Amino acid sequence: MGKLYQFSQQPNVKYGERGSGFRPRGEIQDFEKIRDYCLQTGTLFEDQDFPAADSSIYFSRSCPGSIRWRRPSELCDEPRLFVEGATRFDVVQGELGDCWLLAAVANLTLNDALFYRVVPNDQSFVKDYAGVFHFRFWQYGRWVDIVVDDRLPTCGGKLVFMHSKHNNEFWSALLEKAYAKLHGSYEALKGGTACEAMEDFTGGVTELYELDKAPPNFYRILLKAFERWSLMSCSIEGDPNILEMEMDNGLIKGHAYSITKVKLVDVQTSRVKGKIPLLRVRNPWGNECEWKGAWSDRSQEWTLISPEEKETMGLRFASDGEFWISYKDFMENFQRVEICNLNPDSLDDEPLTKKSKKKWEMSMYEGSWIKNCTAGGCRNFIDTFWMNPQFRVELEDVDEDDDDDLCTVIVGLMQKNRRCNRKMGQECLTIGFAIYLLKSPDRLPKPLPKTFFQYNASIARSNTFINLREVSCRFKLPPGTYCIVPSTFDPAEEGDFVLRVFTEKKNIMTEYDEDIGITKPDAEVQVPETEEEKSKDDEVREFFANIAGEDLEVDCYELQEILDFALKKEFTFEGFSLDVCRSMVAMMDVDRSGKLGLEEFKNLWVDIRTWKNVFKKYDVDHSGSLNTIELRAALHSAGYRLNFHVLRALVLRYGKKGKITFDDFIQCAVKLKTMIETFQERDPRKTLKATFTLDEWVEKTMYS
Repeated sequence: MGKLYQFSQQPNVKYGERGSGFRPRGEIQDFEKIRDYCLQTGTLFEDQDFPAADSSIYFSRSCPGSIRWRRPSELCDEPRLFVEGATRFDVVQGELGDCWLLAAVANLTLNDALFYRVVPNDQSFVKDYAGVFHFRFWQYGRWVDIVVDDRLPTCGGKLVFMHSKHNNEFWSALLEKAYAKLHGSYEALKGGTACEAMEDFTGGVTELYELDKAPPNFYRILLKAFERWSLMSCSIEGDPNILEMEMDNGLIKGHAYSITKVKLVDVQTSRVKGKIPLLRVRNPWGNECEWKGAWSDRSQEWTLISPEEKETMGLRFASDGEFWISYKDFMENFQRVEICNLNPDSLDDEPLTKKSKKKWEMSMYEGSWIKNCTAGGCRNFIDTFWMNPQFRVELEDVDEDDDDDLCTVIVGLMQKNRRCNRKMGQECLTIGFAIYLLKSPDRLPKPLPKTFFQYNASIARSNTFINLREVSCRFKLPPGTYCIVPSTFDPAEEGDFVLRVFTEKKNIMTEYDEDIGITKPDAEVQVPETEEEKSKDDEVREFFANIAGEDLEVDCYELQEILDFALKKEFTFEGFSLDVCRSMVAMMDVDRSGKLGLEEFKNLWVDIRTWKNVFKKYDVDHSGSLNTIELRAALHSAGYRLNFHVLRALVLRYGKKGKITFDDFIQCAVKLKTMIETFQERDPRKTLKATFTLDEWVEKTMYS
C-alpha cells in the first residue's frame, strides 16, 4: 500500500521513469540524451508529451484563435535564459490566474541553492541550444526532472502567461511551462495556494497561519523563518464578486504576495531610538500596485532611518510591486501567511546546510485509501474509522531549550495527483488526521481495533478536514508513543497520500500493523473430530480413490471434480475454477509432479474445510460472497496475519465491486499460504529476509 522512508537524500527520477508518477507517450525523457540527439541531427526538440496544442493550455474549453506557439528566437533577436541573473523582478504575471505560483517563484529567486536545484544551470540559448530545457520539482518524496521544448503561447507577438520584465529573458516562462506540464495543462494551474508551489520547489513542509489567530510571538516566528531561508507568502481574503480587487491602500484582495525580507530596523532620531519590526512584501504583478501607507515607497517614515541602515536593507524605490510595511500594519491588513520550512535533508547543496545549523528530522510514508479496504472515513464513522492506515511515532528526546520538556512535531498529510486529474473531474478530497497516545503500546493489538477508538479520544488532530492538497499542523507533545490516523472525511473515498512527520529531534515512525505470518486458525472454524465429520472425510477419500486411479494421484482437472463433489453438497456455489485448482495443486505439490498424492490431498482437505467454515461464518447474509471490508477479519480467523499492504493487494486482485466470492476467497487463502511458506522455507531463523535467484523466484511465483 505504500512505502516508509527515513532518509537523508531524496531520489531523482526522470519524467516517465518508474517512480516518477508519469507515463510518457514515447521513451523516458532524458534531457541530456534529447539534447545530444537534436544537436547531432540539427533539429530543435518538439515535445510530444506536452505538444504545442490547445490541450496543453485548456482542458475545459478551446483556445482563442489568436494564440500562437512561438520559440523565443521568433520573439526577439537574442533570447537568453537569464539576463543579469535571476531575480524576483523576472516574475511577472500573465493572463493565467496563478499568482500563487508566481509568489512562490519570486521567493525561490532569493536563494541560489534552492533556485538552481529547480532551474539547473546546465542549459542556455547560446551554448548547445537545441530547443530543449529541463526543470526539477519535488513530487511526493522524489525530485522529478521535467523536460520541455521552448515553444511558448503568444498573442500579438507577446507571451500570454508568466514572463520577465526583460523581453529577451525566458527562464520564468519556461519554468511555468514545465510546471504546467507537471500538472497536465496551463489551466490546471488556475487557483491554488503558494504553499503548494513552495513545497514543490523545496520538498519542505508548510504551515498556514490565520493572522487573527496568530500566536503572540508571531513576528519572532517570521524572523526566525526568514533567517532559516523559509519561503513565505501572504494574502488577503478575496471578494467573491470581484477578482483581485485593489483597495484604497494599494493592496489587492484575493491575491498572493511573497514576503521577501523580515527585519528589525534601527530608528535613531533626536527623540526616538529603538528597533521597528518591518517586512518587505512583493506583489508578483511587478507594477505600481503597492502599499500606500506608512513605510511605503518614499513615505516620510524613511527619514527616521540612517543612510547606512537603508543601504544594509537594500532599500530601493520603484514601481516594481515591492514595498515595506510595518508589522503592525501587516497584521491589520493581511489575513493569511504561509511558511514553507525548508528540509535541508532534501537538498545536497552545502551552502544552505552550513548557514542553517538546525534541520528537521523527517519520516515519510506513501499510502492509499482504497474503497472497501482502507478508506474508513473520519472518527464520525466509528464502524470503519479503524480501517484507515495507522502509523506509530515514537518521540524520545525533548526540544533543546524547551522549558516545558516537550517535542515539536509538524504533521503534514498531502493527497497526490489531484491537480493533474482535474480534467477528469477529480477535485481535492476533504482530508485530515488524528493523533492518539499509546500508553502501553506493546500490549495493544495491531492495528488498533474499533474498540480502542470507541474508548479513547485523540490528544491532537488537524485543525479541520479541508479539501486542500495538504493539511499540516504544528504540535508540542510530551515524549511518548503515538498513533497517527490519516483519513478522508467520508468513508469509501479513494486517493493516494503522503504522510510526513517533522521533528526537531529524531522520531521513529513505523506502520502500526501486524507482521505477516501464519498461526493456528480460530478454534471455532477448525473442523471438529466428530463421527459425522469422519464419515464425510471417508466419503471424499473414497471418491478421491475412484478418480485418482491406479497411481493414486490427481491433477488439477481431477481435483476440480473431487472438490465440487464434496462442497456443492454443503452450500450453493458455481464450483471451483480450474485456476483455483491449479493453485491448490501448486501449493501442495512438493515434488513438482503437477499432481497430488493421497497424503498431499488429505493435508489440502483440512485447509479447505477450515477456509470453508471461515467463509460461512463471515457470509452472514448467505449471499455466497463476503464484503471486502470483512476480508481482513476472515483471513485473521483462518490464521493469517497480514498488513495493509497485503490487504490492499488482495482486495484489488480478488475483490469485485466490494465483494469476494467463495472461489476467489479460497484462491486468496491458497496464494497467501503458498507465498508465506515459500518465504519461510528460505528464512528458517526468522530474520524476515530471504534470498532467491531470479530463476527460483520466477519459477516459484509462476507455478503458484
